[in-house]
Amino acid sequence: MTSHPTFPTPADAPIGVFDSGVGGLSVLRHIRALLPQEHLIYFADSGYAPYGGRTEAYVVERALAIAAYLTGKGVKALVVACNTATVAAIKAVRAHYPELPVVGVEPGLKPGAAASRNGKVGVLATVRTLQGEKLLQLRDQIAAATGAQFLLQPCPGLVDLIEQGELDSAAIDALLAGFVAPLVEQGADTLVLGCTHYPFVQDAIARAVIAAGGRDVKLIDTGDAVARQLARLLEGAGLQRPGSAGHPPTLHGYTTASADALASAFRTLLQLDVAVETLKI
Repeated sequence: MTSHPTFPTPADAPIGVFDSGVGGLSVLRHIRALLPQEHLIYFADSGYAPYGGRTEAYVVERALAIAAYLTGKGVKALVVACNTATVAAIKAVRAHYPELPVVGVEPGLKPGAAASRNGKVGVLATVRTLQGEKLLQLRDQIAAATGAQFLLQPCPGLVDLIEQGELDSAAIDALLAGFVAPLVEQGADTLVLGCTHYPFVQDAIARAVIAAGGRDVKLIDTGDAVARQLARLLEGAGLQRPGSAGHPPTLHGYTTASADALASAFRTLLQLDVAVETLKI
C-alpha cells in the first residue's frame, strides 16, 4: 500500500485551488471575497485541458498529480474547482489525502430546483460531467424529492472558447444559441451553470436566453456555495487564518501551459496582477 506524507496544516498555510484551466478562477473569486485573509495557490492544468471529453481514468490521474504537487507545497485544504474533476476524481483525492479538507464543485441541481417556478431546470455542463454517475444519482434524488425535471445540455467546445479568451464574441453567441435555445423551448425557467468556466460568459448566456424568447430565466452559479463550504470546514478544523495575521495574504499561480496566458486571464477575469509559473507534472 502506498503511504502518503502527512503535511503540517497551520492556519497560516495556503489553500490550494485547481481546475483544468481558467474556469476555476470563478470559484477563486468567491473564495477571495469570503476569505480575504487567506493565502491561495491557483493551479490551471491547461496543458492537459479540457477535461470534459476525457475518460474518467485520465481525469483521476491528472487530479491526483496536481493534488500531490499542492500538498507538497503544504496546503491546508484543497478546492477541486472543476465540475468534471469533482464528478470523476474527488473520491480518489479524498482517499489519498484524508487529513485534508477537500471541497468539490457540483452543478447546482438543488438550488436550481429551489429557484425554479415551473420545475423545469436546464443544466449546462461538459459531456463528462453529465455522464458522471454522481451527477445522475443526484439528479434522480432531487427529482424524486422535488418533482423537478432536469434538462441536461452538454456544451462541447464552450470551455475551449473561454480558455481562448472568447468571452463576448460572435463565436460565443453562435455556440451558446445552439445550447440554450432547446432548453428555453422546453420551458426551462432556470439554468444551472454546471461548469466553473461558464460564469465568465454569463452575459452571453443571458443574451442567448433572450434571443431564444426566454424571459425571467434565472442563472445559478454555485461558486459562492463552494466558498462557504470551504469556510465551514476551515473553521471546524481551527484552520482559518486570522485577519490580524502579521503579513498580507499571497496569491500564486501555476499552470501546465503558458504562464503568460494564465497571467492574462487573472488580469482579464479578476483584474489581478499575479506572478505565474509554468510547471511540468
